[in-house]
Amino acid sequence: MTETLSSPQIIKAQDHIENPTMAFAKDVLTGLNKSPKRLSSVYFYDERGSQIFEEICDLEEYYLTRKETEILQRSAAEIISKLPPNTHLVELGSGSSTKTRILLEAALASFGTTQYSPIDVSAEILTDTVKDLNQRYPDLQLEAIAGRYEFGMDYILKNSTSSKCIMWLGSSIGNLTRIEAAQFLREVRKTMGDQDSLLLGIDLRKGPEILEPAYDDAQGVTADFNLNLLDRINSELGGTFKRNNFHHQAVYNVDEGRIEMYLVSDIDQETEIKNIGAKISFHKDEKILTEYSYKYSHSEITALAEASGFFLEQQWLDDSGWFSLNCFKPQTNAAELRAL
Repeated sequence: MTETLSSPQIIKAQDHIENPTMAFAKDVLTGLNKSPKRLSSVYFYDERGSQIFEEICDLEEYYLTRKETEILQRSAAEIISKLPPNTHLVELGSGSSTKTRILLEAALASFGTTQYSPIDVSAEILTDTVKDLNQRYPDLQLEAIAGRYEFGMDYILKNSTSSKCIMWLGSSIGNLTRIEAAQFLREVRKTMGDQDSLLLGIDLRKGPEILEPAYDDAQGVTADFNLNLLDRINSELGGTFKRNNFHHQAVYNVDEGRIEMYLVSDIDQETEIKNIGAKISFHKDEKILTEYSYKYSHSEITALAEASGFFLEQQWLDDSGWFSLNCFKPQTNAAELRAL
């Protein structure tokens, strides 16, 4: 499916994907029958969840967005200067492209006309974003891809002849285990040419006194975000979860270097999910794991790059040294590439 907004702004939508409600139902049934129970963090972002996350980004405790914006405001021109002229900017999980606009403005100042392809699973968000970007930046060539990352990158690989900078901002890579992160980046590497770049946001290891409040703020906004998963199961799948019977918990596992978010049952209880014919029992204090957020040391970032077929060309930090933007460049040694 293709929707033309205003030439050359086009949204390409992935045609053959599983029905979202069916996929949600299947993953909920599978996850809640595991031991320990699990719900995927990808399901945080329904309409209400996305609104709550916007509130989280404005919280004093949630430093990540603020620190990454600081890096971009200070270093965007330098980041763009590392790229070949007229590099095609491609963003994974673009959302509303709010922070990305800092880079887009630097690219337009350096290159003049700039090509930008945001990739996101939400066609609705992309449509609004593309319309807004088109009005703000008339020299920006926009082609947005609605679908999974793999679909978007495959489409761009087949249709773009210029050098590319694939951008994955925020700290979404932290939602993958370290093994999963390397595996995913190896797949990204396979889509890239030797002159391409990967700009990757990675949150850094810090003490629990900083990390835990960022995921369990005093106002309870993050708790609302986590508990909204239960509301979503109720509204979309006929669940009978009672919010008041669960509470939010976020702990920093120092040994693993990750935040772990849970929904914790306050009582012994049984919940029905009518649309999938399931009844789920909980013991008091039983947990549902809803998110990992891995943090990295500087040596772990270098190791991640090397394990996935890249090398770390340059890194930018905020003034506190809490967050990093990293320019990964492809390894070109034939023996290294065969090992991927």
